Amino acid sequence: MELAWRRHSACSGLDPDIFYPSADDEATIAKLVCTECSVREICLEFALRGREKEGVWGGATEKERRRILRQRRRAS
Repeated sequence: MELAWRRHSACSGLDPDIFYPSADDEATIAKLVCTECSVREICLEFALRGREKEGVWGGATEKERRRILRQRRRAS
C-alpha cells in the first residue's frame, strides 16, 4: 500500500510515544495533533483497513476505531 501520505502528516517528526498512550484517556495530545492534520482521514482509513490494534490513528483510539467499524457493518 502506498504510504506517501505519511510525509504530509502532522505527526511526522514527533515522538511516536505520543500516539501510543497507555490508556485512551491519555490520548488528548495525539488527538490534538490529528485535528490539525491534512491527511487525518487517509490515516484513519489506513488504520481501519489494516485493523491497527494500537495507537491513535486519524484522531481515533483503537476503541474508537472498533466502534467505527461496528457502525459501518450495521449500516451496510
